[in-house]
Amino acid sequence: MLKTFLCNFSNNISRSFHTSQCLNEVRLLSRLRVVDNSDIGKRAMAEGKPPKIICVYNKQRVGLIGDRVLVAIKGQKKKGILVGLKQTQKTKVPKFDSNNVVLIDDNGTPLGTRIHVPIPTILRTILKERTHAKGADYTKLLGIATRFV
Repeated sequence: MLKTFLCNFSNNISRSFHTSQCLNEVRLLSRLRVVDNSDIGKRAMAEGKPPKIICVYNKQRVGLIGDRVLVAIKGQKKKGILVGLKQTQKTKVPKFDSNNVVLIDDNGTPLGTRIHVPIPTILRTILKERTHAKGADYTKLLGIATRFV
């Protein structure tokens, strides 16, 4: 009697257990990898506590290459630019192994002085059209990049 109960119980558990597909898109609370040499980014990555997204500044709330994001890192809120994503991209845009971010100030100046990974060349056109004369200057981010893909 007990054996049949346990058998039926295990069958019911296995039927109610669902697995979902892994999302490769950047959304709220997604973990990122800081790829510049800013102090706060280096400390967070060394301690194994990568930054998480608080807000994506676009209408869809799903981050794409070149989007600004607000991240929580080491108990602080910092802004960043997405420079490499895991999700499937448009044609001629490379797909990366991790979600990469470069930390910036409010005026668009990068916190670090060097970017360690190659960034996509499409980022040049995206950041140039988002730069305003009186607003943030995102082209400084292109100046500290050493390699382009």
